[in-house]
Amino acid sequence: MKRLVIAILVLLPFAARAQQTVPPGYVLVDSLVFTPLAAVDSTLEGSSIFNAMPDRVTVNQSGVIRNAVETRIRANRGKQFSGYRIRIFFDNSQSARSASEAALYRFKVLNPGVSAYRSFSSPYFRVTVGDYRNKSEALAALGAIKQQFPAAFIVQERFKYPAVENRSAYRVDTLKVLKKVN
Repeated sequence: MKRLVIAILVLLPFAARAQQTVPPGYVLVDSLVFTPLAAVDSTLEGSSIFNAMPDRVTVNQSGVIRNAVETRIRANRGKQFSGYRIRIFFDNSQSARSASEAALYRFKVLNPGVSAYRSFSSPYFRVTVGDYRNKSEALAALGAIKQQFPAAFIVQERFKYPAVENRSAYRVDTLKVLKKVN
């Protein structure tokens, strides 16, 4: 990560000049850069950080603060937020019910461990997959899913907070890159 920042800082003046003049035979195109986010330690999931600290660490904290945090966590447990999912099936034909079941089954076989949901909202059957907190996570997953389901697209939905797993989360940036014209 440090090398990437240094490379960007060194190349920034050149990139600014390159945007002003494009050499003949080249064109500027947008390029997506996926930067992995920090991984989350899943060993602490569902437990208090204070119980996981070594014996030699002492935390002096008011019981009122601890109770306030626990109350806040319990209050937010059932709340929903606006996140992203990927729709892999959307149809209202006569065979839509069986086709949606087949799409759901096929996705679960090809992508074990990824949440998938089948719903019916008259007259459409829908199959959406994943629980993504931000659009960059959904975009990263969409690339792989489009190979299996070419008509897949991202939708914004409201759902309960998903488990925190940033092992495969990416931040997406757009860069201008010189490409030789054929």
